[in-house]
Amino acid sequence: MDYAVFKTGGKQYRVKPGDMLDVELLPNPVDSVAEFGEVLALSDGGEVTIGVPLVEGAKVTAQVLSHYKDKKLMVYKFKAKNRYRRKRGHRQTYTRLRIQDIELRRPRAPRRRAAAAATTETEIGEKSN
Repeated sequence: MDYAVFKTGGKQYRVKPGDMLDVELLPNPVDSVAEFGEVLALSDGGEVTIGVPLVEGAKVTAQVLSHYKDKKLMVYKFKAKNRYRRKRGHRQTYTRLRIQDIELRRPRAPRRRAAAAATTETEIGEKSN
């Protein structure tokens, strides 16, 4: 597979095997494998498959490398002439991933039951006689 577009944490990411990616914190432990089944689009040899809304049978697997916090952001609220001031900090948590593989398994056609197949064959034989 050339690349895939998948969704996690309310965001969409375009990745290819071997990419390093930072996503919102995942519950998976470090050195485990994370699987993402919400694949929105795939490219395989120049042929692009776009899901409606998801590509059926597609998944992206990634190795969890680490969990970390980003730098602190200061959030400051202020209203003039009212002595209103609020200062808060925020540190977003992230998970660093290495994309291992992009898979697409085509769903198999449903198999007919032997009894249903035998019934239809006998009905066809009776109609032709």
